[in-house]
Amino acid sequence: MDHIQLQIKDVSKFLPEEEILKQAAKAVACNQALHDGSRAGNDFLGWVGLPSSITDEDLREIEDAATELRVRCEAVVVVGIGGSYLGARAVIDALSDSFDWLQESSKRKNPVILYAGNNISEDYLYELMSYLENKQFGLINISKSGTTTEPALAFRLLKDQLESKVGKEEARQRIVAVTDATRGALRTLAGTEGYKTFIIPDNVGGRYSVLTPVGLLPIAVAGINIRKLVEGALEIEKAAAASTAFDYNLPAIYAAIRNELYKRGKKIEILVNYHPKLHFLAEWWKQLFGESEGKENLGIFPAAVDFTTDLHSMGQWIQEGERTIFETVLSIRKPNKKVEIPHDDRDLDGLNYLEGKRVDEVNKMAELGTRIAHVDGDVPNLLIELPELNEKYIGQLIYFFEKACGISGYMLGINPFDQPGVEAYKKNMFALLEKPGYEEATRAIKARL
Repeated sequence: MDHIQLQIKDVSKFLPEEEILKQAAKAVACNQALHDGSRAGNDFLGWVGLPSSITDEDLREIEDAATELRVRCEAVVVVGIGGSYLGARAVIDALSDSFDWLQESSKRKNPVILYAGNNISEDYLYELMSYLENKQFGLINISKSGTTTEPALAFRLLKDQLESKVGKEEARQRIVAVTDATRGALRTLAGTEGYKTFIIPDNVGGRYSVLTPVGLLPIAVAGINIRKLVEGALEIEKAAAASTAFDYNLPAIYAAIRNELYKRGKKIEILVNYHPKLHFLAEWWKQLFGESEGKENLGIFPAAVDFTTDLHSMGQWIQEGERTIFETVLSIRKPNKKVEIPHDDRDLDGLNYLEGKRVDEVNKMAELGTRIAHVDGDVPNLLIELPELNEKYIGQLIYFFEKACGISGYMLGINPFDQPGVEAYKKNMFALLEKPGYEEATRAIKARL
């Protein structure tokens, strides 16, 4: 097996194959629309052919910038929110040592990757800045506009700290801007200050941007092979082409099943993983599908759990709660490391029956046993299997979900590439903060308090 697999046999109890096949033509047409740009949101389809459009020169420029930060910095802060950081964090967490950040600086090969601009917590920013006080650090500021409140606030604070610590000239060498090609506050600042700059393509939305410099630069700084990541994504781009028949098009099959289950009252999809390294992959997935499909009073609600941890907190609800859910399980066939369970003469914990087994064998049986139990409890189950956890298969998984999300959104009948609802909270926040230009909104909202 050299590519990710999609298993659907644990859906057949709830959704006969013939019902899935009835949606084949629709799914194929929606996939075609992503390629010919014939439907809503066609100005944000740059991600569709992105893996095949990335050149060796593109990758080399990103790698060179990453090397410069790696040489100069013990820590690099990725400043961004939503799609400007989740994709990078998903890949970095999936492919890095879980305790990498605890290693002594002298033993580290790569800078510690930290994150800011993804919240507005004063305590978080204070603690981050306190940590950085004794570190040689750099910044990757990711923002299309440069004025999004959360990252703009964090960058102002961290830029000031960095310049005070090393001077403006050295700071210029440690700050990289990933922003719009021609406009916006960050573009203006980058030009004025002389920051190394990468472009966010106009036709790629934030939640689809992990394979642009938005994701690839931080990933490269973390020491991860971005060429293999892109290679994996390219393989699924080719495998899910417009010409690919439904039976062989995994994103189309996944999209069709999701929509059919939704019609049958399955309104919540739970993405399940059995590996802590995949936690932020699920967070990225939640944004991808939630922001793409949650509009016009439609859309499957994307949730996620970390098993077996959450089996001891959410397992009861999943097993016997309201039957409005289905699960998509991420499974890793082969672990990267090996740990065997030892013998214990006293066997007080009763685990000697597992003696000599690998820990992963126990995890796999927990996974299989849970899937069987949940299907028996009337929870449809989809299984996505990765041969192992590496750059290539994570790249495949990313593009698989992106393509499936685009197809699924079109099958639902909405534009999966806009997010008008996101602006509602911003308007209220600006009004409450009395931002210039929001005077009327300020008066209106304060009258409600």
